[in-house]
Amino acid sequence: MGQNSGHQERGKKPELALSETMEAEAEVQSNKDEAKELKAKERRLTSVFGVADLKNGAIGLYNLGQSCCLNSLLQVFLMNIHFTGILRRITVPPCAAQRRSNVPYQMLLLLEEMQRGKRKAVRPTELACCLSAHRVELFVQHDAAQLFLRLWNLIKKQMKKLELVEELSDLYTICVQEHLACQNCSFEIKNNSCMLTLPLPVLDSNSHRLKTLEDCLQYFFHPEELTGQNMCFCQQCGMKTPFLKSMKLVYLPQTLTIHLKRFCFEKSSYTHKLSHYLPFPRDLDFNGVLTENQCHADDNEKATWQYDLFAVVAHSGSASCGHYCAYIQSLTERKWYCFNDSQVCQVSWDDVKCTYGHSNLHWGETAYLLIYMKKHPQQPYPGLSECLGKL
Repeated sequence: MGQNSGHQERGKKPELALSETMEAEAEVQSNKDEAKELKAKERRLTSVFGVADLKNGAIGLYNLGQSCCLNSLLQVFLMNIHFTGILRRITVPPCAAQRRSNVPYQMLLLLEEMQRGKRKAVRPTELACCLSAHRVELFVQHDAAQLFLRLWNLIKKQMKKLELVEELSDLYTICVQEHLACQNCSFEIKNNSCMLTLPLPVLDSNSHRLKTLEDCLQYFFHPEELTGQNMCFCQQCGMKTPFLKSMKLVYLPQTLTIHLKRFCFEKSSYTHKLSHYLPFPRDLDFNGVLTENQCHADDNEKATWQYDLFAVVAHSGSASCGHYCAYIQSLTERKWYCFNDSQVCQVSWDDVKCTYGHSNLHWGETAYLLIYMKKHPQQPYPGLSECLGKL
């Protein structure tokens, strides 16, 4: 018994060694194959210029579970050739686990898939899984303005090249100067800060409806008196005094995102949607909207404050239950398209104007995010990098 057992053990050793060698060779080959595949992907990705070229037509995105908000924002990002120009120059993460959790890389793969095939729509499954790992869940009613900020911050955080981070910030970041002045003395505080969207109220302080986008902009930059319970402590007076709070525009980016605050929060914690009529222009010139006292920029900077409307993220339904779609103008074709999840069709400017809203259609479609593109770009504001840490 012992001898037979010993022969059997001796016979197994060469087989075991051979098996280990084969496994090692297989692993080496697998690593080589993975490296080749990664290089091939890198070569393909460097040739991606953006869905806005529309080489294969406008491509939709399937709804994966209340993902209409995510789909609309992805289309706005990927139809922007300035954004995709940055995206296609990212550093590809070295290992599979990092690639699965990297939002910019997964967006780039989705962009490639949208351009490669002839399908009318693709499934953003891998990107959705990646975002879920970063607590951007499916089957949740997202707010488009909040989700835009989360996506942008994830993209910026996971970009490894400093120059790309700076380009991304220059592309989207707004710079304003906040000003507080004591009404009893000459004490004042000035502070530059940055934001990714202009959050414009659609009602004034008396709950009266603002009639146009230009009215909303003027109201946002209009000085506010801080009195009563809102008084501030003045270091020079040594007590709380009335202050005048104002905001001045310093720098506007290539891609300007305006958030129309159509969801109203009441004291009862009930949220309702403001669906009233609010027109917005195709061409927006801030020099014709804001006064000199509402701007803090030189003439060269203000000369670039002329914009064309690029996209509208529209919401239909109520504050608690609704649906998003995106109207986007191709930067190459100059044609408008409606991206409604997997359904994409060409539309007219009159169709886009239907998102102005209507007082009697509370469940109707209304513009929620407006994205404007600068007509005449200029060099970024030199002090912008100092403000970015405050985002």
